[in-house]
Amino acid sequence: MRYPTLARLAAMAFALSLSAPASAQPTAFRGAEIIPISGPAIANGVLVIDDGRIVAVGSESDVSIPGDAQTIDVSGKVIMPGLVDTHSHVGRVEGGDRSAPLHPGVRTLDAIDVRHSSVNRARAGGITTANIMSGSGHLLSGQTTYVKLRDGGTLEELLICENPLTDVCGGMKMANGTNSISSNAPFPGTRAKSAALVRQLFLDAQAYRQEIADADDDENEMPDRDLAKEALVEVLEGRRIVQFHTHRHDDILTVLRLKDEFGFRVVLHHVSEGWKVADEIAAAGVPCSIIVIDSPGGKEEAVDLRYDTGAVLEHAGVDVAYHTDDYITDSRLFLRSAAFGVRAGMSREKALEAVTLAGARMLGLQDRVGSLEVGKDADFVILSGDPLSIYTKVDQTWVEGRMVFDLSDPEDAAFANGGYGVYDDGALYHDHGGPN
Repeated sequence: MRYPTLARLAAMAFALSLSAPASAQPTAFRGAEIIPISGPAIANGVLVIDDGRIVAVGSESDVSIPGDAQTIDVSGKVIMPGLVDTHSHVGRVEGGDRSAPLHPGVRTLDAIDVRHSSVNRARAGGITTANIMSGSGHLLSGQTTYVKLRDGGTLEELLICENPLTDVCGGMKMANGTNSISSNAPFPGTRAKSAALVRQLFLDAQAYRQEIADADDDENEMPDRDLAKEALVEVLEGRRIVQFHTHRHDDILTVLRLKDEFGFRVVLHHVSEGWKVADEIAAAGVPCSIIVIDSPGGKEEAVDLRYDTGAVLEHAGVDVAYHTDDYITDSRLFLRSAAFGVRAGMSREKALEAVTLAGARMLGLQDRVGSLEVGKDADFVILSGDPLSIYTKVDQTWVEGRMVFDLSDPEDAAFANGGYGVYDDGALYHDHGGPN
């Protein structure tokens, strides 16, 4: 049995004082530089939260701190919105199997281990909202799941939707290119066959939707319930966003044709060769969630991945976000993606937006997260310095007014500083006191 040290007991007491129930009293953070994303940075700023929401943000001269507020001095620190990861595989998530290349009825929310240490690592990286999805070995591997990285021991405590039985709780993961091509039936062996299978799938979903419309609520005329087609109808109606893995320029254009033919909302993911067709992506009005990696060229279709893809897309007028694809980029290093973007020519403003508000837009969650604005969820990170500096550390991560990561806590620090696969056995899952 591990007995806590005096240092850890002190850290636990401090954490408990800061992570009291969100409705207990307002909390004001003062003295930090605040980067709201939705506006210019605020020197000597004040952030006031209450009941899990932001109630005030601005300079100390402009914000009146409530008399009953707990005030925390964060002078010398930087506060910015919690990071939004549009493409994550934390929680040992699973999707469809090898029985078919298309699995629209599969829900990843039925296969996410929220107690796995990878979730703690994401909190250690300042990530507060994540789109958890299955892999890209299928043309369609299943429904993704949008989560808040709250403390909690069950998926229901992390879900953004209210009811997983009735609500749309995420997007739809699709892919094209080499990952989803196989010579083994029933998988397609070519790009052309891949596109044909996807087109037929959506044609069948359109017919299913028409059958429902023709039935006009007459139970005797309603078609048999089909979980796969139900999810695809949500896509066709714009209620479920397609998150599409695609690398090569020709594969990217195939996605844009599918989008035009069936009218669904889509986010292009990875787009290693997006810089080659930036104008076409911009003309289609389609956002891109991209990745930067230390050693590009691991697969044939990604050999032309460039660090300046974000800059090229930004200058073309494309909405750009970054993602981790964790483990491809460790969640703890997510802020580094924005730094790479600036180094390769992105503006500082758009690079920081690319790990916050732009990602929120790509999940349809921009009214709740992604920027520090009155009325939005109190999701934020406290940094030791400039968010683009390699020397900066995530000191604390807060979700809806509750601290879920604290670098001064030795157990949390282990997730922040440990090596690859730290605590992957899940034995040291760290709960900060239960769900909201």
